[in-house]
Amino acid sequence: QVQLVEFGGGLVQAGGSLRLSCAASGIIFSINAMGWYRQAPGKQRELVAVMPAGGSTKYADSVKGRFTISRDNTKNTLYLQMNSLKPEDTAVYYCNTEVWRAGVPFAYWGQGTQVTVSS
Repeated sequence: QVQLVEFGGGLVQAGGSLRLSCAASGIIFSINAMGWYRQAPGKQRELVAVMPAGGSTKYADSVKGRFTISRDNTKNTLYLQMNSLKPEDTAVYYCNTEVWRAGVPFAYWGQGTQVTVSS
């Protein structure tokens, strides 16, 4: 059973930093692409950053230069370091992975962690 659990959200002032973690189980973490998404109130869920098992990472334009995605395959954990936070970064942040079975992709999500940036 695939399980993703996020940690590290909270309330921070603008300009501050937070580090999110996502602990994964039930998958071969080292070969899975992993990503972070976020959803602000009244808005659609959007990609923040994605990290393939190999290859280059991808970031949303709005977070480039401020956020860094990383992974520790020995701990089955994905991270998102968020610096220079802005009020518009306020959202619920979700960890995501996709598992292929019989040629069909299945998306898995964590429960989300709230990030609130005050001005």
